[in-house]
Amino acid sequence: KSKLKKEGSEVYEKIVQLKMTAPDGKQRETDSFSTEDLLRIIQSIPSPKAEPFKIWLAKVGYERMQEMTDPERALNRSREYWQKQGRSDKWIQQRMMGQETRNKLTDYWSEHDVKKGDEFAILTNIIHEEWSDLSVKDHKNLKGLKTQNLRDHMTEAELIFTALAELSTRQIADSDRAEGLEQNKVPAKKGGKIAKDARRALEKKTGKSVVTGENFLPSRKSKKSLK
Repeated sequence: KSKLKKEGSEVYEKIVQLKMTAPDGKQRETDSFSTEDLLRIIQSIPSPKAEPFKIWLAKVGYERMQEMTDPERALNRSREYWQKQGRSDKWIQQRMMGQETRNKLTDYWSEHDVKKGDEFAILTNIIHEEWSDLSVKDHKNLKGLKTQNLRDHMTEAELIFTALAELSTRQIADSDRAEGLEQNKVPAKKGGKIAKDARRALEKKTGKSVVTGENFLPSRKSKKSLK
C-alpha cells in the first residue's frame, strides 16, 4: 500500500476499507480492491511467487487478442468449456443461439440510447420477470446460484423462452422506434409477455413447469421446481 502511494499509482486511490472477519473472529477494516485492480497490483509485484499469475494474465490477454481478430475462437472456446461441463450438443446449440439473440437486442439498446450496465440490467430484469414470473435474482436463488451465470444453468426450455422473450422485445422496440430506457421498458414488458403466454400454454399442455430449480452445479444438483 505504501509502495503504491509512493509511486503515485492510481490504483492507490481505488483502495476501499471493508469490514472482514479477522482470525480472532472480530470484524476489522481491511484494504480491498476490485478484481481488475487486484490483477494490476499482481502485475507490479517484483517477486518470483507472482510469476505464475503474470504468465496466466499474459496467456489470457493473448487469447483475448486472438478472439478480437477472430471472433470464432471465442465461440469455439465457449463450446469447449460447455462440453467439458457435460452439456449436450443440443443444449450448447440452444445456448449459443440464445446468446446471438441477446447480442442483437443489446446492440439495439446501445444504438438507441440505453446505457450499458444498470440500464441494460433493468430492462433484462423486466423481460425476465415478465416471461418467467421471477426476477433474475429470484431465478438464481431458485437454482441455488450465487456468482454463476444464470443462462449457463438454464434448461433447454428456459433458454428457448428467454430467447423468445428477447427476440420479441427487439422486434417490438424496433417497430416502436423506442429510444432510451423509459421507452424501451414498454417493449421489454410486451416481449416478455409474448414468451409468458407461450410458456403458460406449454405448461397447461404438459402439466410441467418450464421454470425450474435444475442447475449444472458440480455437487448436489438441485431438484426444486416451481409449483
